[in-house]
Amino acid sequence: MKHLLKMLDLSSEEIIDILNLADQLKYELKHGIPHPHLKGKTLGMIFQKASTRTRVSFETGMYQLGGYPLFLSSNDLQIGRGEPVQDTARVLSRYIDGIMIRTFEQKEVEDLAEYGNIPIINGLTDFCHPCQVLADLMTIREFKGSFDGLKMCFIGDGNNMANSLIVGGLKVGMSVSIACPDDYQPPKVILDFAKEYGDKFEMTNSPKQAAKGADVLITDVWASMGQEEEAEKRRKAFAGYQINDELIAEAKEGAMVLHCLPAHREEEITEKVFEAHANEIFEEAENRLHAQKAVMVKLMA
Repeated sequence: MKHLLKMLDLSSEEIIDILNLADQLKYELKHGIPHPHLKGKTLGMIFQKASTRTRVSFETGMYQLGGYPLFLSSNDLQIGRGEPVQDTARVLSRYIDGIMIRTFEQKEVEDLAEYGNIPIINGLTDFCHPCQVLADLMTIREFKGSFDGLKMCFIGDGNNMANSLIVGGLKVGMSVSIACPDDYQPPKVILDFAKEYGDKFEMTNSPKQAAKGADVLITDVWASMGQEEEAEKRRKAFAGYQINDELIAEAKEGAMVLHCLPAHREEEITEKVFEAHANEIFEEAENRLHAQKAVMVKLMA
């Protein structure tokens, strides 16, 4: 494991190793046990998309590991004003020990890894969100004990979250069901991967069918960053794709509900369901910190 570019690149064993280390780092933090694995190291954090959780969790995590986080907005870099990505990668590789980038195009992340010689961490692209899904898997295992026999269900857009959840869920042994409108399905590369798992994967346009017997229900906003102009169109397309009491009734008793946040209550999830599962959702948000620390240690220590 040289980088974290997308869930497709990770083996099942690598995912479990990251989760095990995340559990250990979380335990040490809660019990006041220092773990300065990255003392003297610097992480450059490139943000071409704004974020609350990504910035705070990476900055805090780097400090807790003994290192130094360096925030770099698109206004701070020539990468947003015409400098080729390969030049930025080669320059930053001489200054810092790792890069986390949150951006639009997956190719930009892949190019940084190709042309630089330091670890690259994908903090989010339009194609995938591996850090969030590692936190989701960590949370599921915390609450359910293991992945054995679990069914995970995603309701909504076949977006970066759906892509990474499908791959991560299948790789750790869960069954995965996704419900999305026909015009908003995940890309072919994800569906081709999922086909290898046979009946462990299901895609439908019926939220009730997808949620039937689910142990975990997950959703995301209907319009992601950069899709604001088509928000109203998406609201119409996703009407009926809401996690509500009716959908919860299709799942197993005691089913979890997760949301990567920010949540638009009464759109993709009702206020009632959100608050009923707030403990799970905000533990999921906290676990971004621990999962990302584990990734940084694996790549940079």
